[in-house]
Amino acid sequence: MNQPAPLPLVTALLDAPLPPSGIGWLDAMRHENREAFVAGGLPDTRVEAWKYTALRALSQRRFVSGDADAQTRTVDASTLVLPGVEGPRLVFVNGAFRADLSAIDTLPPGLTLQPLSHALKGDAEPLRFALSRSASMGHARGASDAFTHINAASAADGVVLRVAAHQKIGAPVQLVFVGAAADASVAWHVRHIIELAEGAELSLVEQHIGSGESSHLATLVSDIELREGALLHHLLLQNASSTDTLIRQSRLRLHTKACATLHVLELGGALVRHDLQAELIGDGAQLDTRGVFMPHGRQHIDTQLAIRHQALNTRSSSNWRGVASDRARGVFRGAMVVAPGADGSDASLSNKNLLLSPNAEIDTKPELEIYADEVKAAHGATVGQLDERALFYLRSRGIPLHEARALLTTAFCRAVLDDLPNDALREHLAELLIAQLPQH
Repeated sequence: MNQPAPLPLVTALLDAPLPPSGIGWLDAMRHENREAFVAGGLPDTRVEAWKYTALRALSQRRFVSGDADAQTRTVDASTLVLPGVEGPRLVFVNGAFRADLSAIDTLPPGLTLQPLSHALKGDAEPLRFALSRSASMGHARGASDAFTHINAASAADGVVLRVAAHQKIGAPVQLVFVGAAADASVAWHVRHIIELAEGAELSLVEQHIGSGESSHLATLVSDIELREGALLHHLLLQNASSTDTLIRQSRLRLHTKACATLHVLELGGALVRHDLQAELIGDGAQLDTRGVFMPHGRQHIDTQLAIRHQALNTRSSSNWRGVASDRARGVFRGAMVVAPGADGSDASLSNKNLLLSPNAEIDTKPELEIYADEVKAAHGATVGQLDERALFYLRSRGIPLHEARALLTTAFCRAVLDDLPNDALREHLAELLIAQLPQH
């Protein structure tokens, strides 16, 4: 099938026809978000949230909107397999659902898992609130929300995942997003709605991989709702093609005594941005985030973490590590807000970073705002190099310099993965970390 000619990014986004649904409120919402993008445009570095991530080069690149041949793109099925992950699987290639690569014929009781496109063809009304939710939770609207508006306007597919009340899903559920090589660079968009009902439990593995040099632009927006007492373990492994651009936003809402643990490993991509926003809106809600970002070459990886405590006795703990080599750049912003009335909150954030070359750069910005009483809070960030004394010690025992550097760097990163309960998966992630390190 012939693809249309590639267009500059903004033109490609604006000229693409909106996905038709025949659902009045959905078509209106898509049109409103397209207009919001037109009014605000792409953010520049004068927008505080994008201060360290310039989009000028991206705006000049040319894209085709959507991949007409996504259903026939060749994907090596072995690349979808992760150790210790053998549950249901939903696969998307260049933004299109691929039934032939997915495994959803038999689902455990209490689990609903389907593509958004299929859910909209059934009873779309239950999706109305989530799909119509404002572009950001408590953040200033405008250019900073450009990609969220584009996603809301253009995403024709994605994931709808629900776990019924008090159901415990044993095997991890796997979501895979493949950027496959195409005749031209493709802009594609997916939207996810994930809800765990009261007392439900789920382990979720989200994987982003590249198949060939694809050079695509992908936007992904996730809305995750944890009802009272729900428990979520979420692993996000991003190892996209070295030429891809990924812009993601994950929005979590935790109700009373809900608990979420998030492990993030950012390895691939040329330009990667992840806005992770969490609201602890129920008394006793708990959130743990653990992350590693490892840009190398000329990669740019930007993580924006915003956690808002809004209820009594909530707790959040965030531990993130960054390692940059060659001419790569990493960005980390960790913002914690304890809102009025959120007494008894306990919030902590740590971001430690290593620079493995003189031309690498990591910009880190921890933020803490407290508007409540009887609060326990701490935050900190460091940027440095490997400990020369530790290197000397290892080399004095006959270990070559590059191996000593790899040992210390891997230990530095593994500190945030040690509490991952899946042993096989944890060891696999450690191997990926080692493979990412400079080999000299």
